[in-house]
Amino acid sequence: MVAPLVAVTGPQRGAFGPRFLVAQVLRLYGARPIQVRPSDVDALPDFDAVVVTGGHDVQPVLYGAEPEVHPKYDPERDELEKRVIHKALAEHRPLLGICRGAQLLNVCLGGTLVQDLRLHRRKTSHRRTILPLKTLDVVPGTLLLKLLGQGSQRINSLHNQAIDRLGRGLHIAGRDHDGIVQAVEDPAYGYLLGVQWHPEFLLYRRSQRHLFRALIASIKKPALG
Repeated sequence: MVAPLVAVTGPQRGAFGPRFLVAQVLRLYGARPIQVRPSDVDALPDFDAVVVTGGHDVQPVLYGAEPEVHPKYDPERDELEKRVIHKALAEHRPLLGICRGAQLLNVCLGGTLVQDLRLHRRKTSHRRTILPLKTLDVVPGTLLLKLLGQGSQRINSLHNQAIDRLGRGLHIAGRDHDGIVQAVEDPAYGYLLGVQWHPEFLLYRRSQRHLFRALIASIKKPALG
C-alpha cells in the first residue's frame, strides 16, 4: 500500500523542532511527510493532506486591517501557505492548521484576527510556553471533542494573535477561560481543523496524537459535505 503524502509547511529556514515532530507523528500513522518551503511556491507538490505549522504572525494586510502591533512577519511564507491552503480547499484535502496555520486558514476563508491578545486576557496568562498550562474548553458535538475525548483539556500557548471573525464555514470548536478562540473546524468539510496550540509538543498525550491520526485516516474516507 502506498503511503499517503502529507505536505508540512513552514519557513524557508529554521523551525526544525516542530517540523521534525510533525513529520515523526505522521510517519507513525503511516504517512509520508513532504516539507514545503517558500521556495516551492511556484511548484507545489501534489499531496493528500496538509499540516500548516506555526510561526510568525500573519500580516494584517491579508485581512484588510492596519497593523496594531509590530511583530515579525514572513510575507514569502504567507504567500506559500495561502497557495497551499487554497489548493487543499479546492481539491478537498484534509487540513490541520497549527497556531498561525489556524489563523491563516481563517483568513483564507475571509475571517479576521485579533492582533494583540494581551488586551483580551483577564483570567488567563499571556506567558508563552510549550508546557500544557492553559485550559481548553471543547464545544460539545464537535469533531474536536470526538478526537480529544474530553470536554476539558490542558494545552500549551505560544501565540500573540488569535481568530476574531470566523471565516466561511468555520465553527468554533474550543475556547480558553477568557473566551479566546482556541480551535475551529468545518463540520461539513470532513477534516478541516485549526488549533491555536501546538499539539506536536504534546505528542506524549494520546489525545493530541489523535489529531494527526484522524488527519491521516480521513484521507481514505469521503468528506461529509
